Amino acid sequence: MTRLWLLLGAVGLVLLPWYGLETPAASVLGLRAEAAPALFAGRWWLWPLVVPLGMAFAGWLVPAGVAGLAWMAGQGLVIGLRGWGISWLGLAGAAPAQAAMGWGAAAFALACLMWIAIGLARRGWCRGDVFVLGALLLITGLIALFVAWPVLSILSSAVRDNAGAFTPGALPDKLFNRAIWGLDCLGGGRGCGVAWNTLAQALVVGVLATLLGLAFALVAVRTQLPLKPLVRVLSLLPVITPPFVIGLALILLFGRVGVVTNFLANSFDIPRTRWIYGMPGITIAQLLAFTPIAFLVLLGVLEGVAPSLEEAASTLRAGRWQVFRTVTWPLIRPGLANAFLISFIESLADFANPLMIGGNFNVLSTDIFFAVVGAAHDQSRAAVLSIVLLVFTLTAFLAQRAWIGGRSYTTVTGKGDAGLSAPLPLGLKAACLGVVVPWLVLTVVVYGIILGGGFVKTFGRDYTPTLDYFLTAFSIDRGVGGWFLSGSGWRSFITTMQLAAIATPVTAFLGLLTAWLLSRQDFAGKWAFEFATMMSFAIPGTVVGISYILAFNVPPVELTGTGLIIIISFVFRNMPVGIRAGLANLAQIDRSLDEASMTLRAGTARTLRLVLVPILRPAIVTAMVYGFVRAVTTVSAVIFLVSGEYNLATVYIVGRADVGEYGVALVYSAVLIVTMAAVLVGISAMVGRQRIGRRGTLPAAELATT
Repeated sequence: MTRLWLLLGAVGLVLLPWYGLETPAASVLGLRAEAAPALFAGRWWLWPLVVPLGMAFAGWLVPAGVAGLAWMAGQGLVIGLRGWGISWLGLAGAAPAQAAMGWGAAAFALACLMWIAIGLARRGWCRGDVFVLGALLLITGLIALFVAWPVLSILSSAVRDNAGAFTPGALPDKLFNRAIWGLDCLGGGRGCGVAWNTLAQALVVGVLATLLGLAFALVAVRTQLPLKPLVRVLSLLPVITPPFVIGLALILLFGRVGVVTNFLANSFDIPRTRWIYGMPGITIAQLLAFTPIAFLVLLGVLEGVAPSLEEAASTLRAGRWQVFRTVTWPLIRPGLANAFLISFIESLADFANPLMIGGNFNVLSTDIFFAVVGAAHDQSRAAVLSIVLLVFTLTAFLAQRAWIGGRSYTTVTGKGDAGLSAPLPLGLKAACLGVVVPWLVLTVVVYGIILGGGFVKTFGRDYTPTLDYFLTAFSIDRGVGGWFLSGSGWRSFITTMQLAAIATPVTAFLGLLTAWLLSRQDFAGKWAFEFATMMSFAIPGTVVGISYILAFNVPPVELTGTGLIIIISFVFRNMPVGIRAGLANLAQIDRSLDEASMTLRAGTARTLRLVLVPILRPAIVTAMVYGFVRAVTTVSAVIFLVSGEYNLATVYIVGRADVGEYGVALVYSAVLIVTMAAVLVGISAMVGRQRIGRRGTLPAAELATT
């Protein structure tokens, strides 16, 4: 294995182009002089990289890797596209210049990381396990480059004015501004500060989404409801919906001229109001959007509860309520905590719903957006508001860890378990159905508008069926050269599906690998590592998009205008859900399974692949489903990253809605929903379903013979 990484380092310096990401084979074929390898690019500052390579071949792996990465980072930051990156270096003479790093630099950096991993393993770190050290260093490096660096790029604006001058003394006044922390609403004023609005909104949505998700999961796993497949499908519909569309549907239902509002006003003389605009409307829209995420997390956790524990409690004459309260509820605490954390953070960072239906109820995400793109263009204020969001996220993260505590939640061991799950208490079952059924009815109505609104002339006024909007976006015509896609929506649709298909498996792989490292390995800085993985998830997508532009618009790493930057934003924006789902499932799996595999001389990678991955199927489905869906439906994080070549479906929808073409926006959304639903079914069928100790009910004929 050492020889492989030594070879990769040599290839990165001698064969692959050091600059540029477009044509990695150009230098090998001699097609482009500017795409030459590092040693033949005519840049004297790249020649010292031969020294770390020689050190690695001599066996000094750790110093070689550290020296290689340090020199790459140093020369990349010091020498830029237009000369010296640090002004006082201009005194040294003529300014050298270089483009952004490319495939050769990426290969050499990866080789350096693996040299460090192998060297540390030889010194006994992580029990000498190269796989663990390699995975840990790789993910740490990726998070540092694609999460920490962009976030620091935008947050550094908090200590600068809009002219770019360094003004740290102004930070306290910006951070503790009355518009952020004011409590005028408690004294009869018009409203509280935007921070309190956001915190209250996130707490309400976090609690309600977790409870709704638990109700859906209990109905899906612990009841014999004939419509359970329908429950699963309808509960997942909101998560495959493009942003803005749920808010638009709620306005068409409950706005001042909405269908329900008109019916109540005409039939019962109930006055028309604007109650839907503000916190109530945001809450309903966010619950429709985020409850499915909590459901996905809790579904896997409930399926992982070993039935034998509940059967043991029942054998000791515990009633249904007592079994649920003393056995089931404590065992699903990791899932509840993770579901709340995800829902809370999603509400904090949500941009589309507050923008569409928030009215005068301001939250941090929309204030950040308008601070950046508004007439004032106050980038410093946007950075300060982002810091407030990070504080809220860190607080929720600490509270979640404290609630879970140091207890054991292991239910899946190496022993056989063929028990039956305990039935739900009748009162709890009735309560779950009483919540789930009305919520499903509302979901059906909302999606009836979304799926059908684009196929009528004007929803609410003229219900004449029409295909005009569909043909505008997805028409297929025949020309001189044959059939071609003539609709205006085809290009963005195909591009979105391609990029999402690439990002989805990478998102799931990195998320679950990170969860495994956090759950099964002990290393210094583990807490900081876990929080860093949640950082991009906590910040609004608009801030993520702007931070990527600031970080990757110029060398040493230049990605703007490429499809790669969109894929990277998908991966690191959505990876935390796979991490939380993986942690929730891994908390239930006894380490004895890992140890038994190790005893049989299976390596760490083999144990992970053959023992844990089959048990982690619910987490894998969650990570892949969420990764694909969010890649297709995200708008705030990519609206600043799209280009003429790489336009996305959600940006197309927002553009159509912005000019008043709601029919086209709705019909495009309907096509996306149907497409994503088909993909989700395919993902679930491909990954399979975890089954732990489930005895099926014997047919009557078999019961008669036993």
